Amino acid sequence: MKIAVLPGDGIGPEIVAEALKVLEVLRGEGVAIETETAPIGGAGYDTARQPLPPATLALAQKADAILLGAVGGPQYDALPRALRPEQGILGIRKALGLFANLRPAFLYPELADSSSLKPEIVAGLDLLIVRELTGDIYFGQPRGRRVNAGGETEGFDTMLYSEREIARIARVGFEAAMKRSRRLCSVDKANVLDTSILWREVVTGMAADYPEVALTHMYVDNAAMQLVRNPKQFDVIVTGNLFGDILSDEASMLVGSIGMLPSASLDAANKGLYEPIHGSAPDIAGQRKANPLATILSLAMMFRHTFERADVAGRVEQAVRKVLRQGLRTGDIAASGQAGVSTNAMGDAVVAALQH
Repeated sequence: MKIAVLPGDGIGPEIVAEALKVLEVLRGEGVAIETETAPIGGAGYDTARQPLPPATLALAQKADAILLGAVGGPQYDALPRALRPEQGILGIRKALGLFANLRPAFLYPELADSSSLKPEIVAGLDLLIVRELTGDIYFGQPRGRRVNAGGETEGFDTMLYSEREIARIARVGFEAAMKRSRRLCSVDKANVLDTSILWREVVTGMAADYPEVALTHMYVDNAAMQLVRNPKQFDVIVTGNLFGDILSDEASMLVGSIGMLPSASLDAANKGLYEPIHGSAPDIAGQRKANPLATILSLAMMFRHTFERADVAGRVEQAVRKVLRQGLRTGDIAASGQAGVSTNAMGDAVVAALQH
């Protein structure tokens, strides 16, 4: 199992270091794991003056899976758009064809009081957001700036989806629903956007292939409201890149912290890039305050989806649950007045739980 490790910026190296401790335990038990590290994002720019250095992309292409920390930092804000750290992430997704982003939002019972919502609203929450990742307004052309007839500068971006792109991600959504509670909600903005009208037509047309799945449609603004009103009505949500980006971050607060949500970005063959959904948090970088659990849970997703080792994935997830049952909390999920443990202390606790 060849894993490309891309720590990135800010808290990225800290949280990835804790995930590597878990990999080291598994390696010691005989799981065949090889890792190689490379820079991406701001670290890539610092090293090679590119957010996605050619050597990093080559390593990712050769690997079976990629473990990513986070990218970005205020020191890079003045760079031209093409050199910003975020372009490293967008570039690797596009180059590797990682079109399907899986973002589970699962509430551990021990964290019910950490949610932004009342425990009775979120207790038992277990939903999956399937986000299309290589299309939409993030990649559509043309884009840029221009001076209009009135002499004002205006910016423009193109929201664009083809039938093939919509069908491809919709199939991932339907297949995911088949393995869960067989309910799929497709989120769009078909009352306003031509892109979404096509999206709804394609998804509706595919429903005949999955008669066991109950398909519903919802406008994105209503979906955002429903996630905080009655989130347990959802099982699987499938949506586009922009809407999925926003809704999955909203969902993170339902489960206590954005530091608890892992993600998988997969190609057609289930090769994947695995990362926590949070950013680089430069304000706490180097302070050992970051929550490494989303990164460790991303490893569990790696073993489940790419390596097809559900046994290993389950062990990692159970280790995380055990640590939470023991009452350990980093600052983001700590109760009011509770002292949070450090990043490395949380990682060490997961390792201990994994070994016993």
